[in-house]
Amino acid sequence: MAMAALRREGRRFATPLISPNPATVFRSSIIPSEEPVLSGVRCISTQVVRNRMKSVKNIQKITKAMKMVAASKLRAIQTRAENSRGLWQPFTALLGDTPSIDVKKNVIVTISADKGLCGGINSTSVKISRVMHKLNSGPDKENKYVVLGEKAKAQLVRDSKKDIELVMTELQKNPLNYTQVSVMADDILKNVEFDALRIVYNKFQSVVSFLPTVSTVLSPEVVEREAESGGKLGDLDLYEIEGAETKGEVLQNLTEFQFSCMMYNAVLENATSEQGARMSAMDSSSRNAGDMLDRLTLTYNRTRQASITTELIEIISGASALEG
Repeated sequence: MAMAALRREGRRFATPLISPNPATVFRSSIIPSEEPVLSGVRCISTQVVRNRMKSVKNIQKITKAMKMVAASKLRAIQTRAENSRGLWQPFTALLGDTPSIDVKKNVIVTISADKGLCGGINSTSVKISRVMHKLNSGPDKENKYVVLGEKAKAQLVRDSKKDIELVMTELQKNPLNYTQVSVMADDILKNVEFDALRIVYNKFQSVVSFLPTVSTVLSPEVVEREAESGGKLGDLDLYEIEGAETKGEVLQNLTEFQFSCMMYNAVLENATSEQGARMSAMDSSSRNAGDMLDRLTLTYNRTRQASITTELIEIISGASALEG
């Protein structure tokens, strides 16, 4: 057995079995540096695992840093989102929220994020928007998109490019306030003709959950028509209008203010949901990186131990062969 092992080692290192200096054979067995190509084969697996471990550690550092950044942004924006809910609730009590109303011109305002790595929050908004577009389609109906956010734009452009009326991106480049959102809402009202605006966004519930929500804003003409027909908005006739403004002018002002308030709340709710989803996603990524690092460490130790054991067997076999 010892001779067979020595023959294998002799063929591997191209060393003759009988040498004038027996120490040469022994030195060739324990010092494989004389043949760099063959000595590298034994270390390839450990080097690959070591590089992989280094990459996973770097990724884990990035995901932990992103989680901390998302947590700090979440704390800053969550309070603003909760305070903004009081802006649109009086309008809902006065004008109601009628998502099932049937009108000819529907404009779907899809709110999403400009960046990814936040779970399925952007895909959820796009899916709800497509469902709303399908439900309100018909031969005499017109459906258009107003897209807020780069991620929704990238998805809707693929199959609904002709239906996109307006695109706005980089909403969260600077901290949002009501003035900026009201300017955006004014641009939408000036550039888009509508009977109903349907705002699709994600309402924040907790760090790990959000609720896809659709809010409806009707045009002044539709509100007046619904009020005169005695529908859900028939209670508007119970209010008296003071001043020189007509009922149409009051409804026009109410619609503009309602849309800007609901847009402000929707943008803040979606931004809060985005940071919560990103925080949760980065936490999961960090844990997965830790699990992968544990498995790679175990693989590396086993490979290194197997390499050391092989070297010891070769040395002992060579020494036994020389002694025999």
